[in-house]
Amino acid sequence: MLTLKKNFNDTFIKACYGQSHNHVPVWYMRQAGRSQPEYRKVKEKYSLFEITHDPELCAYITKLPVDQYNNDAAILYKDIMTPLPYIGVDVEIKTGIGPVIDNPISTKVDVERLGQLTPDQDIPYVLDTIKLLRQQLEVPLIGFSGAPFTLASYMIEGGPSKNYNKVKAFMYSDTEAWFLLMDKLAEMVITYVKAQVQAGAQAIQIFDSWVGALNVADYRVYVKPIMNKIFTELKKEQVPLITFGVGASHLANEWNELPVDVVGLDWRLSVEEARERGIQKTVQGNLDPAVLLSSWSVIEEKTKQILEQGMKSSSFIFNLGHGVVPEVKPETLKRLTAFIHDYSTNR
Repeated sequence: MLTLKKNFNDTFIKACYGQSHNHVPVWYMRQAGRSQPEYRKVKEKYSLFEITHDPELCAYITKLPVDQYNNDAAILYKDIMTPLPYIGVDVEIKTGIGPVIDNPISTKVDVERLGQLTPDQDIPYVLDTIKLLRQQLEVPLIGFSGAPFTLASYMIEGGPSKNYNKVKAFMYSDTEAWFLLMDKLAEMVITYVKAQVQAGAQAIQIFDSWVGALNVADYRVYVKPIMNKIFTELKKEQVPLITFGVGASHLANEWNELPVDVVGLDWRLSVEEARERGIQKTVQGNLDPAVLLSSWSVIEEKTKQILEQGMKSSSFIFNLGHGVVPEVKPETLKRLTAFIHDYSTNR
C-alpha cells in the first residue's frame, strides 16, 4: 500500500466511516466524461477501448474532474463491462446504445462455459492506471465493479433493457442455472475488486444499477445472498464499501443489512426518509442530475435541502442520484462543489 501525501484530503474516507471531518465531501457519478470539453476532444481521436487500455490517458481522464471541480474523491474511468470479455462474454460498447452482447446467455450450458478472471494477465492496464493515479492524486481513488444482477441483465438480455423480462424469466424458470451464474459472477467481482484494491484503490463502489427491477421478496431470494457473500469477502480488504442502484429505493433497507459502509441513494428517496427507515450507516446522494440543467437558484435551493438533511450526522457524502448528463456545464459542477464545501464548513 502506498503512503499518503502530507496534503492528502481524506474527508471522503472519514465520511464513509462516520468519522468527524471539516466539510461534506462531494464527488459525482460520471464526473469524468461526456460533459467535459477536454474529454470530447480526446474522444475525437480515441475510442473508449483505447482510452481505458492506455494508463496515462485513462489516468488523465480520471483526474480531470478532480482538478476542475475540486472534488473530494476520484472514481476510476472505465466501464462495468471491462472484465466480461475475459470470462468469455463477447461485448461491444455501441455509441447511442450501450453494451451489446452477441452471445447472450439462455441456458445452463452457456453459464458453465464462462471462465475465470486473472487480473494480472487480463486487465494489467486497469491495475497500471490505478497505480499511476495513486501517485498523482491528493484525494482517494474509488474503484468499482458492476454487481452480478446488473451484469447478468446485459448478459441475458443481450444489451440494455427497459423491462428485464428475459433476465427475470431466466431467474424464475431455471434457478439452478441462475445461482450458478450468480456464483460465477460473484467470484469474478471479488477477484476484480481485490485486484483494484491491491493496486491502490482506496474505496469501492458496487453498481447494481438495474436491480430495482426486482421486488423486495425476489431480491431477498435471488440476489441478496450473493451480495452478502461479495461484501463479506471484500470487507477483508479494509476499504470503504459502497452499494448503489437506480430506482431501487424499496431495497434501501436490504442494502443497509449488507456488510457495507455506505448506502447510495438515488433522488427518489431522501436522506431524511432513509434515516426514518432506520438506515444509520453513511448515506451518499442524491441530487437529481436533471436539476443541474436548471438555474443556479434552483440548484442551490435543492442542494441546501439535501445538505440540511445529510449534515445532521457525520455519515453523509454528497453526490448525484445518478450520473452527470452530457448537457451539464463543467462550471456548474465547479460552482456546486464550492457551494457544498462552503455551506457545510460555515454551518
